[in-house]
Amino acid sequence: MSQSLLRYTRILEIVGDTLKVKVPQKSETETHVRFGDLAVIETVDGHKSLAQVIFIDRDVVTLQVFSGTKGISTGASATFLGHPMQVPYSENILGRVFDGAGVPIDGGPDLSAEPRLTIGGPSVNPAKRTVPKKMIRTNVPMIDVFNTLVESQKIPVFSVSGEPFNAFLSRIGIQADADVVIFGGLGLIFDDFYTFRKSFEDAGVFSRTVMFVNKALDPLVERLLVPDMALAVAEKFAVEEGKRVLVLMTDMTSYADAMKEVGISQERVPSNRGYMGDLYSQLARRYEKACDFAQGGSITILTATTMPGNDVTHPVPDNTGYITEGQLYLHSGVIDPFGSLSRLKQNVIGKETREDHGQIMNTMVRFYSESRDAAQKQAMAFDLSDYDYQLLKFGDLFRSRFMDINVSIALEDALDLGWQTLAECFQPEQLLMKQALVDKYFPKVAHGTVAAQ
Repeated sequence: MSQSLLRYTRILEIVGDTLKVKVPQKSETETHVRFGDLAVIETVDGHKSLAQVIFIDRDVVTLQVFSGTKGISTGASATFLGHPMQVPYSENILGRVFDGAGVPIDGGPDLSAEPRLTIGGPSVNPAKRTVPKKMIRTNVPMIDVFNTLVESQKIPVFSVSGEPFNAFLSRIGIQADADVVIFGGLGLIFDDFYTFRKSFEDAGVFSRTVMFVNKALDPLVERLLVPDMALAVAEKFAVEEGKRVLVLMTDMTSYADAMKEVGISQERVPSNRGYMGDLYSQLARRYEKACDFAQGGSITILTATTMPGNDVTHPVPDNTGYITEGQLYLHSGVIDPFGSLSRLKQNVIGKETREDHGQIMNTMVRFYSESRDAAQKQAMAFDLSDYDYQLLKFGDLFRSRFMDINVSIALEDALDLGWQTLAECFQPEQLLMKQALVDKYFPKVAHGTVAAQ
């Protein structure tokens, strides 16, 4: 329904990148300014900038200016557009790159005539969801074998700054068997943005990818819009097109820091380490968009969450852990089998995957745990048994063949490699596995006498 635009000229206060404008109260029959609506700020010299309503206190409306308030005086005016942020949606957005305001930045054709979506809608009705039971193959053995990614799962990669989590996410985006990949970059430096885009292009998957990128030097408020834009587009592809959509976002700690800065500019009282009290609900609102639709496709969310100081009790990873269905713990260039967890893997292991999957997973993790103990005994100069030497060899092979994030191998090949690795280190009777599986899958030529070697 068309409506006249509302323009107000009484700017009360400018603090940081926010400004407060006096909006007289309207009657019930007239258009009201609503939370989340967009506005155009026009300076006295005619320069225009986009802003968003982030707080309403009776007749005082607080606007977050996308490009910052530099050059804006109290003589400026605010024209309210009457709708929240929108993002273009059609098949034509595949293979395109957008900034945090939904504007194409790749030099491609204009998309102004395309249909537009309003972002930030509610989560899916639980009655419209189905129980997750389909696997997403990534060809990363520490995911496919040990922490299986399930359609509609929401799972973060916990890491620290300096670890190659961005390269890891791009590999998953390239190798995952998803129909559409939606990428959301939050506060990326240009090198990381370029690496993501170049990786998708070189791998030939850019035609099924949509990128929403907020770079480090871009307006802070746009960082808060990227997840909502990515998820709104993902929902459309999943519901209307029946697509299996994988949403990748990095870094959610940067997103939480942006929320903190906006909260401070609003003079809100922080709750924990400067973060606002609604940090949990704001993160959950985005993660809960993950869904396997009863009639349609699915949305799977995989994010990167950095832990400042490698502190898992930091408010962002701590709150994230309560929301998501597990986590992948990345450190020293490997996925740690002990810090990582997929709470939905039991829905697919042995059902969608091979019958020996569960046994291989449990047995190899058990032996790797024992190899860590053997390594400690060796470091402390204790006498080692033949079994300890078997464990040490297994630990070395397990780290190089499975834990390294650069390893790329299909699930069935990874399971076969698991049997081969066990055969190189142990005798069949040492495995403590179901005899039927040992008889069927254990290599006929085994080399389990490595202790003697």
